[in-house]
Amino acid sequence: MGLFDRIKKSLFGKKDEDEEEKKEEQPKQEEEEKQEEESAEPEKEESAEETAATEESEAETTSEAENEPTSETEVEPEPQATEVENSEESEPVEEKPAEEKTHEAESETEEEQPAEQENDEEKSSDEEDAQEKLYEKGLEKTNKGFGARLNAFFARFRSVDEDFFDDLEDLLIESDVGFETAEQLTDELREEAKLQNAKSRDDLKQVIVEKLVDLYDQGGQGKDEKLAYDPDAKPNVYLFVGVNGAGKTTTIGKLAKRFKDEGKSVILAAADTFRAGAVEQLEEWGKRVGVPVVTGKEKADPASVVYDATERAIKEQADYLLVDTAGRLQNKKNLMAELEKIQRTIKKLLPEQPAETLLVLDGSTGQNALLQAKDFDKTTKLTGLVLTKLDGSSKGGVVLAIRNEMKLPVKLVGLGEKAEDLADFDAANYAIGLFHGLV
Repeated sequence: MGLFDRIKKSLFGKKDEDEEEKKEEQPKQEEEEKQEEESAEPEKEESAEETAATEESEAETTSEAENEPTSETEVEPEPQATEVENSEESEPVEEKPAEEKTHEAESETEEEQPAEQENDEEKSSDEEDAQEKLYEKGLEKTNKGFGARLNAFFARFRSVDEDFFDDLEDLLIESDVGFETAEQLTDELREEAKLQNAKSRDDLKQVIVEKLVDLYDQGGQGKDEKLAYDPDAKPNVYLFVGVNGAGKTTTIGKLAKRFKDEGKSVILAAADTFRAGAVEQLEEWGKRVGVPVVTGKEKADPASVVYDATERAIKEQADYLLVDTAGRLQNKKNLMAELEKIQRTIKKLLPEQPAETLLVLDGSTGQNALLQAKDFDKTTKLTGLVLTKLDGSSKGGVVLAIRNEMKLPVKLVGLGEKAEDLADFDAANYAIGLFHGLV
């Protein structure tokens, strides 16, 4: 099921589940009928063979009875003939159970395969439901904030005119969708409302949500939201950058736990040598998760720490090397130059790395997160974004702005304090969580 279908099914209920079930069951029924017909054919053939064998046996018996000699010397071969006859008659009888047994075994195997597929589908469905609930819970504040504005907006609704679209644009900007995105959306919604002849509140609300989702989907075309991982490249280096307080160290700790639980080997590099307590915080995560942490002396050159960590990761053939860096403002040239030095250090040992350079953004900062992303991307080649603290923010709409204006994939989102609340970004679940209950 595609992104748009998943969202529509959850938000608008346009998918008829009964019809889908019927469509899914129909091929199964046809397959079962086909199997029954195929299994019936060998039985018919066996029955025909038995009848022919019986008739042949009776004919032979009759013929022998008519030609039975009176001489005692000629009577002796009769038992042999009878044995042959019995043998001939017994052969089909012996083959029948064997064929039936084979057929039954095949039927059982065929029955087991759909059962296994159904179990896999149920498991996958349960996982999807769990992820959807996680997003709904994590985006609850954003959902309520956006919903309150949207409901208040429609409470004042009178007619579809220019004032309506001007007010809608203001609403979107207030919801941290961003000025550029809000303007683009309003223009597109104006045309879409005309095309669909949407005049009622419910119709207009649905058009708005559909267009927001549509814009998000288009904005992410061709972008890989999954974290890069090459099993042949050891280690896969992830470099985490961002301003102070965005949640880099916590994100690294949570991600390390996930990878460790998956059976992967992980090494952490404490390259934030300036912030007081930064190294200790990462070491605490290392102890908690059970992964080694490479550190340097206080105020040591961050690049030297990264060099040591990279050498160790190569030597130990670790699956992942997660690098924590000092928080820096995007407009501080000397700190940004230091970040470039760290990247050069990694490439000196591993030319194809880092696999990911992830900008960690505090989702509660709203439009400021978008500005940070733009500035960091100018000086550092970012591969993706991590949005943290969305569960405590009403400004989750910034994801739409970043997606539309930056064309950078959001790869991870923080939806709670637990380690498992750091989730892979899922566009459909995000949209469902953002707009849940609004239509």
